[in-house]
This record gives sequence, C-alpha cells and structure tokens, in this order.
Amino acid sequence: MTLSTEDVQKVAKLARLKLTPDEVEQFAGQLGHILGYVEMLNEVDTDNVQPMAHAADVTNVFRSDEVQASLPRETALENAPKTDGKYFLVPQILEGS
Repeated sequence: MTLSTEDVQKVAKLARLKLTPDEVEQFAGQLGHILGYVEMLNEVDTDNVQPMAHAADVTNVFRSDEVQASLPRETALENAPKTDGKYFLVPQILEGS
C-alpha cells in the first residue's frame, strides 16, 4: 500500500509530531508497509468465524455493589498538591466558569 507524504503529514499533525521532510519520506514508506501487512488480513476467510469481542475467553469480575466505608477526607487530601482542607483544588480548565 502506498502512503503519500500528505497522509503522513496529516497523521503527524493529528499526533502533534513535528517531522522533518526526511522523516516524512521515511515514515511514508514504513507506514505503507505496515498498512500492506494489515491489508493481508482481508485475505483470511472469516465466513464461518463467530464475531467476538476478545481474542481470549475473558469475563469481567465485579464485586457486589454495596455501600462501604470510604477513605477519610483527611487521608484522601494528605498527598493532594493543593487543597482547601475540604476539597482538592485544581487549575481551572474552562473559561467563564
């Protein structure tokens, strides 16, 4: 599979990577080979294979949902970088709030 330099630059931009023109050329070839290998999976006959969520037989193990004693507030706040003694204080991330 062929990957254009524009494709690599777009992927790099989405990944917030700064690539040199040489790296763009290099990765275009390498990513093209990887996508070629992935395309080979289309050749596998999966007509009689049941869809599954995991390759291995796994099940979730849940504990019962029961009310339990929680960590005391003082203990929870002990290692907090910033607190007002009652809550964790975090930097504001939304404007106007």
